[in-house]
Amino acid sequence: MPQPSTVNDCMRRNPLTIHRDANLVKAIEIIVEYKLTGLTVTDEEGRAVGILSELDCIAAILTAIYNDGDPEHALVSEAMCSEINSCRPGDNIVEVARSMVDTRQRRRPVIEDGKLVGQVSSSNILWALMEHSRRRLFQQSRS
Repeated sequence: MPQPSTVNDCMRRNPLTIHRDANLVKAIEIIVEYKLTGLTVTDEEGRAVGILSELDCIAAILTAIYNDGDPEHALVSEAMCSEINSCRPGDNIVEVARSMVDTRQRRRPVIEDGKLVGQVSSSNILWALMEHSRRRLFQQSRS
């Protein structure tokens, strides 16, 4: 099996996404059903325009409750973070991992030529880093 060294080697292709005008409850249902930590938010053309994390959802629900609002009417666009830290398929996994740790973000949209082509999560990166470590140890033991 080839050694993962770039995002392309460990990213999830065709990730689940949510439209920015979708109901927040729908997004929460997707997050819970698929056991995700968040979703990439897209616009009408399918471009990534934000990230919606579990914590963003919790904050939006709490805000609605504290303000006597109805969380059932909240939109994804009201809860998402529009600042996107993305990566490219050819980016080095070690650099992406360092950036994820520094920003405390568990997922990154993978964008190529302005188009969403995948997503890489902390578990994808963790797997790739473990494979890298195992390969190094194996090569050292053979030397």
